[in-house]
Parts: sequence; C-alpha cells; structure tokens
Amino acid sequence: MENDHQGTSSTKKEQEKHYENNFISVQKYTGQGYSLDGGEENDKIAEAHRAEVVKATEQFFLKKYKTKVKVHNLVGNKYGVTVFVESIGEPHFYAHAVVPINDQKVDTDNVISEKGKVEEAIRGGIYAMVYDREFQNLDDYLKRFTKKYPVVGVTKEAEENIGGRGFSTVFYYTTIIDDAISVNVIRMYLEHPDWTKSEWKKALKNAKIDPQYAYVAVQLFMKTPDTNPDKKAFQQLVSVIDKMKDFPPGSYSIYLHDNQIGKRTGRGNQKHMLGRSVPHEIIKY
Repeated sequence: MENDHQGTSSTKKEQEKHYENNFISVQKYTGQGYSLDGGEENDKIAEAHRAEVVKATEQFFLKKYKTKVKVHNLVGNKYGVTVFVESIGEPHFYAHAVVPINDQKVDTDNVISEKGKVEEAIRGGIYAMVYDREFQNLDDYLKRFTKKYPVVGVTKEAEENIGGRGFSTVFYYTTIIDDAISVNVIRMYLEHPDWTKSEWKKALKNAKIDPQYAYVAVQLFMKTPDTNPDKKAFQQLVSVIDKMKDFPPGSYSIYLHDNQIGKRTGRGNQKHMLGRSVPHEIIKY
C-alpha cells in the first residue's frame, strides 16, 4: 500500500512539472515559448536575417494586398518563418505570412500567405468598419463584464505576437469567410484600399449578410490561478450574448478557461474549460 501511495505522489509531481513546463498564467503570457512544428532551426536563421524578413513581408502585403503592415513577431516553421503582422490604420486586422527558408537561406522573393487567410482577415476588418457601433457595444459589454466577474482576456502582446486572426481584441477574434457577404469584398478592397468607414457602409448597404459564416469567438480566462471556470459567470455571458440585440451579426462561440494558457500553442487549457460552440453556437441576425 505504501509503495502505491509513493507511486501516485510521484505521478502527481510529474504531472505538475509537465503542467509548469507547458502552461503559464494568461496575464504573464506574451507569446514566449510559442512554436511551430519543426521550426527550431529556421527560428535562428530568421532572427539572424530579421531586417530582410521584415522588409520582404511589408513589401508582400503592400504589393499583394495594398496594405501597410507592422511586423510583430517571427516564428520558425518547418519550411521557413511565419511572420505575424498588424495592419496600419483601417481596416484593422492581424494576419501572418510565410517567408521560405531553403538551404539555410531566406527566400525573400517568394513570400506566401496561407490560402484565403489574409483575405479572411481583411474581410473581418471591413466587417468591423461596417458594424462599428455594434462591435463597440460588444467591446463595452465585455469590459464591464471583466470588471464585474474575476475574468480576463489574453494580453495585448499575445494578441499581437501570435494572434494573426483577423479582426480581434484581447477578448475575442473573428473569422469572416467568403460566404458571409454576398459581394466580393476583397476585389472591392483591392480596387479601393483607402475607402473610409462611410464609403464601406454605403458600398455594402444592399449586400446580403449571412451571420452563420461570420464567426465570433469570445475567449476569456479566470483571473486567479488554480481556479476552475466560474459557471455563474459563463452562464451570464452566454445569456447576455444570446439576448442582446445590438451586437454584431454573427455565429458566436463562447469559451471560459481556467487561468492557464499553453506556452507552445497560445491556447487555453481544454481540460479546464466551459464552452458553447458548434453545433450549439449562438447565431445573431
């Protein structure tokens, strides 16, 4: 019996060590430790050629997407380096591109983006311009919610360094796919990259919006370490998002995690989470 008890104790210590090595309090997480499979070597090469990588990425977004961007972070991947950027001005969004590395050389002439991902991000930024008042309402509510309940979002640094997820804040991110808007928003943007908010509202006035394809993922964390997600807070959040009439149209998923976030993945701990998502997401028209 004594040996069994020691074995359990040893296993518990191993689990705690594994947890400590892999997770960190969300308030302390800025993206440190974030990694992509097979990227260790390319990480070093990219950092050694940082200026070239940054310049090539900026030029890629300007040439292909008519958008000025600011580079926040470089993360090595199996085939090169993933570069996390933020658009300058509106439409506002976070995205990423990949600069290939071949034979330890940075291939700045062949920067690529993941199929459709930057387009999704731009679409999200435009969506947020058109529904600016509704997004402001959502922002204001979530700020009030985090004051009333012991919950927080991710840090601004984590959002910038490893987000790359379209129009987003520390409390939520959006994915606006092609089917969400009945007109070709990307073609319009490439023809009119300097359109203002009012010009976009006018241009999309008669467009059909299908909120089932406009995804909004609200993601919060408990403020205090070693605390399970608060069921009351979660239920209140779900209830308000379900009832509110003046939030942006969209398909809402809601997640409340404990205080920990994965260093390598930048994701909340799935084992300690309350969630409402597909197929039970909240559709707001």
